[in-house]
Amino acid sequence: MSERFTTKQMQERVDRYISQFKEGYFSPLSMMARMTEEVGELAREVNHHYGEKPKKSSEAERSLEEELGDVVFVLTSFANSLDIDLSEAFDRSMSKIESRDKNRWTRVTEGSNKDEHN
Repeated sequence: MSERFTTKQMQERVDRYISQFKEGYFSPLSMMARMTEEVGELAREVNHHYGEKPKKSSEAERSLEEELGDVVFVLTSFANSLDIDLSEAFDRSMSKIESRDKNRWTRVTEGSNKDEHN
């Protein structure tokens, strides 16, 4: 899919989907449990791809992209359920990180290779 979405559009799309159902959004505790479950599935895939734990032959192949998408969906649902604007939350977080960690890491200087550290 080549279409790109803003966080506002993502939140609206998730809300349109969830609003079709009488059950609506889950409680915050259930959302946290779902988020933990999805992050665990992502961790399992990362471990299969980059760690020492190969997949069992009986395990289905799942992509990191798919697992990250599931995390984004649940995160977006969680934000919607609490009436949190993800753009605002992200902006606040980035401002905090940019200020707090501005001198924490070795800066890439002009002419240096970013991949030297990888």
